[in-house]
Amino acid sequence: MTTFFWILIFLTTFCIMEFMAWFTHKYVMHGFLWKLHKDHHHKDHSSWWERNDFFFIFYAAVSIGCFIGWEYYGVWAGLPIGLGIFAYGLAYFFVHDIFIHQRFKMFRNANNWYAKGIRRAHKMHHKHLGKEDGECFGMLFPPLRFFKK
Repeated sequence: MTTFFWILIFLTTFCIMEFMAWFTHKYVMHGFLWKLHKDHHHKDHSSWWERNDFFFIFYAAVSIGCFIGWEYYGVWAGLPIGLGIFAYGLAYFFVHDIFIHQRFKMFRNANNWYAKGIRRAHKMHHKHLGKEDGECFGMLFPPLRFFKK
């Protein structure tokens, strides 16, 4: 029974992270921490590293905190929560940084309905270079309107 709850918590955490990505993007990245996110929309440097990458470090720290809570403090749900955050971060990294922004030159020829929808949705977001008016939505599951043929 414990395994069932761990899997349920893992999947729930993964799904909640899609909401957290949307919320953080809309109200934090395009809000009071725009200075960190700005170089993602309008690159003003020649470095591979973006100030926007600090958001990755924040979520990695939260995931690590969950693992520590599980290992050292007996918080049994810490492991599936930490793994759910980690799995979402990994999926986000592959879809957003590798597939869409080509920070590593991989998956360039992916052209199925999901790939097209994700590219279309992200292009709509990056149409606006400023803090305001940027359309925000989940990265892995954007609205269905982007998945037209």
